[in-house]
Amino acid sequence: MSSIGWPSNQMGEFATSGINRRALLFHSGSAAVASTVAATARGTEAPGRDQEPSDRLRELIEAHRTAYAAFGKALHGIGGDSDRASREEERALLAICGYAAVEEGDRLAKARYLLDIEARGELDLPEHMQAVLRSTMWKG
Repeated sequence: MSSIGWPSNQMGEFATSGINRRALLFHSGSAAVASTVAATARGTEAPGRDQEPSDRLRELIEAHRTAYAAFGKALHGIGGDSDRASREEERALLAICGYAAVEEGDRLAKARYLLDIEARGELDLPEHMQAVLRSTMWKG
């Protein structure tokens, strides 16, 4: 067996290429630079970094912030049913995870918001990752 617990080549090991995760990330970064250079050479501009998120994404984020605050109040006994508030907060967060962010402003806003949530350790359910991944799939 190999060091990672997979069978060796002689015993049906999975074929691996010489590329690893770090190399893949490096090459994908190079591709982004190359595409920007190519767009500039064609006389088109790369998408701007200052685009604002859509109204729909702003509404989803605000709904989550409101639900999160209500959940916090319910947990501290200030009012409301904590189980119901928890479900509403989770539903609001899943709506953001599942939002198909197509425009650059939406992608950046969604990523920043979810990174903040993840930093608090609250983006922890399998449903979160499944929703994020489904939101990136082309539905054409």
